[in-house]
Amino acid sequence: MTAADDGPIEYDLIVIGAGPVGENVADRAKAGGLSVVIVEAELIGGECSFWACVPSKALLRPAAALAAARAVAGADAAITGTLDAAAVLRRRDDAVGDWDDASGAHWLEQTGIDLVRGHGRITGVRTVTVTPTDPALAPIQLRARHAVAVCTGSDAAVPDIPGLRAAAPWTSREATSAEEVPAHLAVIGGGTVGCEMATVFRSLGGAVTMIARRGLLGGMEPFAGEAVQASLTASGVEVLTGTTPTAVHRGPDGRVRIEFDGRPALEADEVLVATGRSPRTGELGLETVGLEPGGWITVDDTLRVPGSDWLYAVGDVNHRALLTHQGKYQARAAGDVIAARANGTAVDDAAWGVHAATADHAAVPQVTFTDPEVASVGLTAAAAARLSEQEGRGIRVIDYQLGWVSGASLHRDGYRGQVRAVIDTDREVLLGLTFVGPDVAELLHAATIAVVAEVPLNRLWHAVPAFPTLSEVWLRLLEEYGRPEAA
Repeated sequence: MTAADDGPIEYDLIVIGAGPVGENVADRAKAGGLSVVIVEAELIGGECSFWACVPSKALLRPAAALAAARAVAGADAAITGTLDAAAVLRRRDDAVGDWDDASGAHWLEQTGIDLVRGHGRITGVRTVTVTPTDPALAPIQLRARHAVAVCTGSDAAVPDIPGLRAAAPWTSREATSAEEVPAHLAVIGGGTVGCEMATVFRSLGGAVTMIARRGLLGGMEPFAGEAVQASLTASGVEVLTGTTPTAVHRGPDGRVRIEFDGRPALEADEVLVATGRSPRTGELGLETVGLEPGGWITVDDTLRVPGSDWLYAVGDVNHRALLTHQGKYQARAAGDVIAARANGTAVDDAAWGVHAATADHAAVPQVTFTDPEVASVGLTAAAAARLSEQEGRGIRVIDYQLGWVSGASLHRDGYRGQVRAVIDTDREVLLGLTFVGPDVAELLHAATIAVVAEVPLNRLWHAVPAFPTLSEVWLRLLEEYGRPEAA
């Protein structure tokens, strides 16, 4: 690469951030005929591959497999011990390739996407200056002929609790890359990360205390959080709801003391903060193009920043749906749109179809890999009720016990689970579904297709679920609703 003093190096597209989102934007734009460079200061593959989705699911799976075996008569007799924590951590290391991104670098090379390792900063219109990771190298100036895509993701948000930052808390990064299991872990936050990490460290033999201002899994159907809380409590996790720490201190012995109003202080070996995310945009130079540094970046459905003809923000940074699969969905749309516009194709934002990101408004699928699992897509009953008030739509909510399905009782002895369907009765289409129960994650994509495609209920009667599977719950939901008139 050439130093900044030698003038900018030009590409059609500059992508800042080489996580799954940046990789997909780059890949689609390259496939559309553009020259592309991607800038990354850390590991190619980003948060998801090394500190979030992949390592967390690697850590969760052994406990889920053990629980499944214990829940089937005959198989349970073969269980003679507990999880081997060291082996679980080694399995996690394998899943993340020991935090080596050589395979990602090789993929970029094979795809024909150039890589600059360093911190990218926007320094003007279509201009990015990179401070290389290697301090011996001079800054590199890049210029985009057509577009710059910001794909830098998000960081764990640390709340302003006195003493918390000074106590060096864990975030999701430290939790998913932990080298040993703390004897006692305190978790501040009751969302997906908090619930999953509480599940992990309790399964590995540590004591866990969760501290949640409200109930668990807020924003989902209430019965989902209630089921997860009951399961965590049964496993030995202490769950403190309706409370917020007032101060946190790490003592000379390395232990953490968490103080509350009206409740005795809590001491733990480590404290994990899992209270949400903040945009990784503070050092991007957004102020040079009239945007607020450190803030979320607003975009349209083609992921372009309004008022700009060259700047795009894709994935977590635009705050539309902070999930890897949704970021990759946005990335496919953005890469195609950038290539189309660069090649002179007029893009009508309202009619661009598959090449615009619209499903992240009201049809976002999500799985929390606790025991029980929680899988959901679309609107909750509460969100649908608000929609009904605003637009006058007819809404009906149907609940069904998943354990009543034959496939559930064969899948696991004493299977317990619940499904909720939220239906627009005016159009007779599904607005949302929530599944709670063991191994319900694999039910989710069928629900996502039904919600996104707005499949009429009278057509779903002809989508026959195989017997005996958990999917037979689809038939039961339709029976509960009552067969609609044929179109």
